[in-house]
Formats: sequence, structure tokens, C-alpha cells
Amino acid sequence: MLARLSIRDIVLIERLDIEFATGLAVLTGETGAGKSILLDAFALALGGRGDAGLVRHGAEQGQVTAVFDIPKNHPATKILAENGLDDTGEMILRRVQLADGRTRAFINDQSISVQTLKAVGAALVEIHGQHDERALVDAATHRRLLDAFAGLEKDVAAVEELWDARRTANTALEEHRAGMERAAREADYLRHASDELKQLAPREGEETSLAHRRTTMMQGEKIASDLREAQEAVGGNHSPVAALSAAVRRLERRGVNSPALVEPAVKAIDAAINALEEADQHLLAALAATDFDPAELERIEERLFALRAASRKYSTPVDQLAALAAKYAADVVLIDAGASKLKKLEQAAIEADGRYAAAAKKLSLARQKSAEKLNKAVNAELAPLKLERARFMTQVTTDEAAPGPQGFDRVEFWVQTNPGTKPGPMMKVASGGELSRFLLALKVVLSDRGSAPTLVFDEIDTGVGGAVADAIGGRLARLAGKVQVMAVTHAPQVAARADQHLLISKDALDKGKRVATRVNALAADHRREEIARMLAGAEITAEARAAAERLLKAATA
Repeated sequence: MLARLSIRDIVLIERLDIEFATGLAVLTGETGAGKSILLDAFALALGGRGDAGLVRHGAEQGQVTAVFDIPKNHPATKILAENGLDDTGEMILRRVQLADGRTRAFINDQSISVQTLKAVGAALVEIHGQHDERALVDAATHRRLLDAFAGLEKDVAAVEELWDARRTANTALEEHRAGMERAAREADYLRHASDELKQLAPREGEETSLAHRRTTMMQGEKIASDLREAQEAVGGNHSPVAALSAAVRRLERRGVNSPALVEPAVKAIDAAINALEEADQHLLAALAATDFDPAELERIEERLFALRAASRKYSTPVDQLAALAAKYAADVVLIDAGASKLKKLEQAAIEADGRYAAAAKKLSLARQKSAEKLNKAVNAELAPLKLERARFMTQVTTDEAAPGPQGFDRVEFWVQTNPGTKPGPMMKVASGGELSRFLLALKVVLSDRGSAPTLVFDEIDTGVGGAVADAIGGRLARLAGKVQVMAVTHAPQVAARADQHLLISKDALDKGKRVATRVNALAADHRREEIARMLAGAEITAEARAAAERLLKAATA
């Protein structure tokens, strides 16, 4: 429910803070006092269209904040979660209107898009008036309201799941069928290509490995002679290692008597011998690496030639030949085994269609029965609203050739305003006043189902007499027993039913140079005076006060 509404610098409103309670709140005041401004500001906070003209003259920006207390698992919390917003239990919607026409939107002080604000606002509040029946324009909304009235939400969710399963099964079937048709057109080519690539047996990375080995072998052949010559000099017959070793032995024998003279030279020669032996080992290893079988080089070149020829033939990089081979093999398998799989997929699709159709038919029958109950309940509300000659009808049109996620029913609310006239869609047939009363009857019947937690009715009692206004007030009060209701009204019979009465007025400021809209919550005596004004007009008489007292007592009886 709406707990608080704060408005800053919107048209004639400088600063306004209104606390709301449960039940029925009515807003009254003389024409031009600012009731429409208040609703426009509220609509702005709910994601309505912004307008630079809403900003109070002389201000840089206007701002509207609406604070809601909502229960856990309310649909609005799901919208928050989908948009990565925090749910603090209290939901604060804020809209800033700049004087240059731009707007900014916030939920719980987190910046969001206007579209998100509008989605959350629609889940929290419905605003209805003679020319603003937004909740009844879309036939999809009519279907949802009928389902809510009948308690069919779980059945609808089950049909949606079966619809998804049906779509998945049919998609798999169509993809497999298309693959079979494609494979069948290319059967001979596929078999030949698959056999050829299977015999070639390409491996990923094979070209790079073979090319590297081939390069190494060819380069080794060029430097092998230099490596042999160097190895002969270091470790062959001409190696100085033997002579150096003999010299070390002689020096060691002589060095017993003169170690200081001999030892440095012996150590240096030993290091030279070790270095030569290490060089010899590296040279021998290099020679071993360059030693290859010419037949191996030939085999590598032949393999590279075959792989690259296949790459050109199939217009595919060598490294992707293995994947192409696997694809062709799978296509051949599809040709050979596809018929069997096709039958299984066809059967699965038929079964999925059958399950969906059975559930959708069951849902359709439930809707037909519930439509009759809804018609009866709404029509019972019409006579007191001076629509005793009218009829409300819920049209459920079933077209199994046009299935959808919620079944194959189209639901639309129709009315017949007078006997003998042609029934038609409520939005087209009913006049403004009639439409408001049809809406109220519907909302009373659907008060605890398929409704936003806060309902706003803007002058739906316009143009009706005392008895009808009293009936409207009674139904608004009944409705307020289940959801929060706000009503802008000129009817004293409606105002007398209120749990909270808010008077909207204009006060002169700065010695009459400007005016500002004010909203005051009325206590008992002031309520009687305002209702008397609504009854009598400019001059409030004792009779009007007495009549107002009777209305207030009757409302609480």
C-alpha cells in the first residue's frame, strides 16, 4: 500500500507530504484546487510521462517521492530482482523532473530507467478514471483477470511449461529434418569426402609438427659436415685432450717439490680438458640430431603434400580437417541412422503437442465455466449502479489453430448497455460514465485477485445522482476492505464513506501574489463541514450540515 507521498515544486505545489493509511481515502476540494495536479504528480512517480511544464515556475526541478509498504513475494519485488535492485521491504519510488524536460528515476535511491520505474509502478498502483481505463484496454489483461478470478494461475503456469516443452520438441524435430534433407542432397559427395578424410586421418596440429621436423632435418643436413669437423678437432684423433692430460701428469709429479708453482697451471689445464670434453658431448648430440633417414624426410614431405592438397580441395585450413572429417562422418551417420531418429523425434513432438493440447483444452473449459461465474457476479453489482438494463459478458474465444503460451483462448470483456442493442467490447460500447461503473463493479468482484495493492479512482462518480453515488461509495468502501483505495470525488455520498478524508485547497501567499496547493487531513467536525459544502455549494446552511451529519452516521451504521 501507499504509505507516504511527498511532492516538491510541482506546478502549484511547493512542499507537500501526505501520510496514507489502509482503507478508503477520499480527496475532495473545489474545482481548480489542484486535485488533478496531485494525481499527475503521483503518476509521474509511477513512471508516467514527464513534462517540463510540471516544474513550479521559478524552480530548477520538481520531485515526487512515493513510499510503499509491500508484502514479501509481491510481483514488484521480482522486477527489482530482475534489474539487480535491492529489496529493503520498503519500496521508495522517486522521480525528478528537470525544468529542461529531462527526468531521472530512482527506486530505493538507486538510479533506474523510466521503463523499470513504470513496470514497478504498474505492479503497485492502478489509476482509473472516465478516460483512463488502462487496465482494461488490452485483451491479454482480460485473460489474466479471468484466470485470477478463477484461481487458474497454477494451471496457466503448467500450460506455459508444456508450451515450452512442445516448442523444444518441435524445434529439435525441424532441425533434424532439415539436417537429413541437407545430407540427402549431398549424400554421394558426403560419403566420398568422409571416406577420403577418414583414410587421410588428419590430426589437429599435425601440419605444424611435421613442418617443424622437416625444417630441422633440412637444416641439419647443411651443417652436419661442420659439426663433424668441429667434433674431430675437439674429441677425435687431433684432439689436444690426450697431450694436455699427459702434461698434467708430468706437472703433478714435479709439483711435489714446488706446489706453489705447479698447482695454478694444473687447475687451468684441468678446466680446459673439462670444457673440451663438454664441447665434445654437445657436438656428438648435435650430430645425432642431424642424423636422419632420408626416407623419413620423404615420408614427411609426402604427408604434408597430402594434407595441404586436402586443405585446398575442401577449402579448409589443415588444422580444421580433423573437425571437417568428424562433421562429414556425422552427416553420413545422419543419413544412415537419421530415419530412425526422425521417427523418435516425430513421436516426441506428437506427444508434446498432445500434452499441451490436453492441458490447454482443460484450461479452456475451466475458463468457460469461470466466465459464467464472473458474469453473474459482475451483473449482480450493476443494478445499484444504475446499470440495471445493462449486461456484462466475458467472451472466451477458443481457436486451437492459434495456440500460445497461455493456451488458445482469447478473453475479452463485452457489454450490452441496453436491451436490443448490439453487444461489443466494453471499451468501445460503454460511455465514459458507464465505463467507470462497469470498472468499479469488476474491481469489487476481483478485489482480492489480479489487482494492484493500491487503486486510484479519479472522479468515477461524475454525472451520477445521489442513489448511484451512494452505491458507488458503498462499493468503494467494500473494495477498500481488501485493497487500499483512493478516490477523487465530488460526491458527498462517497466522501462520507471514507476512512481518511483529505481536503485539497489553494492558499494565497505573498499578499496574494501567488497561490499554493495544500492538502489537509480532516477531523470529524471539519469532515462534516466539507461534506456540507459539497451538498450545498458556496453557502453552507444548517440543513446542509444536518444532511452531512446523516450521511456520516449512515456510512458508519
